[in-house]
Amino acid sequence: MEFHLPAIVYVVSDSVGETAEFVVRAAASQFDHGNFEIRRFSYVDSVQTIQEIVAAADEMGGFIAYTLILPALREAMRAEAKRVGVRAVDIMGPMMSAFEDVFSATPKLRPGLVHQLDDEYFRRVEAIEFAVKYDDGRDVRGLLRADVVLVGVSRTSKTPLSMYLAHKRVRVANVPLVPEVQPPDELFELPRNRVVGLTINPKELNVIRQERLRHLGLHEQAYYASEQRILEELNYADYVMKQLGCPVIDVSRRAVEETAGIILSLIEARER
Repeated sequence: MEFHLPAIVYVVSDSVGETAEFVVRAAASQFDHGNFEIRRFSYVDSVQTIQEIVAAADEMGGFIAYTLILPALREAMRAEAKRVGVRAVDIMGPMMSAFEDVFSATPKLRPGLVHQLDDEYFRRVEAIEFAVKYDDGRDVRGLLRADVVLVGVSRTSKTPLSMYLAHKRVRVANVPLVPEVQPPDELFELPRNRVVGLTINPKELNVIRQERLRHLGLHEQAYYASEQRILEELNYADYVMKQLGCPVIDVSRRAVEETAGIILSLIEARER
């Protein structure tokens, strides 16, 4: 099929209108649409505007594709298009009706929800990228931008916690505390409620570190997993955390989800 006259599709939405435009372009890709044009009308909120768009479509010989969530606007579009004799394709309505009929569900009837979900998705991706970039003290510049900074000795679940919280859209950086390495100055510039310390029972840490060494094919009796080294690190971490004046969570026998829940509660209390 060839379009001998300029082909115009009027995309109408009470939100952005990207969904309708995407469907229109997908359909149009199956045709020779060299003279094809889309005119998008976003955030339509009145019957008068609908009437004006229908009149324009009638004059130009085009048709309308619409995603109108509010029932009053959908009905106005159906009635006006029928009255004038313009083809109007309801892209969202049949799908919403299917959800209502099959699942006995009630729609929220709030335009733009899909874009709110998109915003949440992108915030989650941003938080995950942030956690990866500022994991294990790699770049201290992230400390001042983080929603929360985790500090603790090795194997206190700093990285798993950072990733779990990132999926909750929290930007997390973490810093390992090692006696031989001075913590970054930026850490002490943060408000005390932006830092969370992680500690653990020495015996449990010993078991975890031995298992880590086995996994890496190293000797279980290495200094890293020795009682002396563990106590030295935990004492040093305790000293630093007291300097920071930050809340401290004992992660002994705690699942990552449980510890994350405590941190989320601390963040929520801070933002009240």
